[in-house]
Amino acid sequence: MTSATYFEDVVVDQLKTTPAITVTAAHVEMYQGLTREMAAPGDVPDVLPLCMAIGLGWRIKDPPMAVQAFIALDWKIVRELRVGDTMHTSSRIISKRPMRDAGLIIDERTILDQHGEVVQQGRFTFLVAKRQKEASA
Repeated sequence: MTSATYFEDVVVDQLKTTPAITVTAAHVEMYQGLTREMAAPGDVPDVLPLCMAIGLGWRIKDPPMAVQAFIALDWKIVRELRVGDTMHTSSRIISKRPMRDAGLIIDERTILDQHGEVVQQGRFTFLVAKRQKEASA
């Protein structure tokens, strides 16, 4: 089993969905302890769902991409999450462009609540490594 997904392994238009998680007051408190960002009781800071979505990505069966560089983030907050809401993420690669030793990948992600409504959405652009060629003897 490989420990990373290389550029050659990435499949365009393949939908991946993470497991769900319920956002708790403890999640909010831990986030606020790190960032000092304040929120009213019951509110979830705007960036916390994005942070949790990235973490949920580690719970899918495929190995993580061999990311060499994070190039861009185009992100939109559609509506707020509240403590007690359950969220999950769906993602799909919308494009890949080869380069010399790596390639650019655009990953479109959507965070959905327990009702299937979009909470946040956007695109990540990554530089992903190509698999190293075998050295000739």
